[in-house]
Amino acid sequence: MSLIKTLYFKPLGDDRGSLVALEGNKTVPFDIKRVYYIFGTKEGVSRGYHAHRNLKQVAVCVIGSCRFVLDNGKEREEVVLNSSTKGIMIEDLTWREMHDFTPDCVLMVLASEYYDDSDYIRDYQEFLKVVND
Repeated sequence: MSLIKTLYFKPLGDDRGSLVALEGNKTVPFDIKRVYYIFGTKEGVSRGYHAHRNLKQVAVCVIGSCRFVLDNGKEREEVVLNSSTKGIMIEDLTWREMHDFTPDCVLMVLASEYYDDSDYIRDYQEFLKVVND
């Protein structure tokens, strides 16, 4: 079973332009409690390097692109997000890293829970202990 769960969002629009609607429990498979976006990432900088104990997320590159590495403690997979109509589902207890941000990248993340610092696992060795116990 692949770690990469791709979601495709139907673009709506007409001759004026396009629109993508993201709706909790419809196009996004959970209640959306938090939305944030990452932008202005400097060249050569990678982000993430953490997992969450009890948080699901959907990530979409609204503009530009970046490369995700997802890891469940047994296998690692990579995917490039480069379309505003494509996202990935990131389950809880999945280590994530983001690399190769284009200068114009805007990465939007929809989260199933409110921010909770205690939900983060920021050390890879601790992550491996949690997922393999």
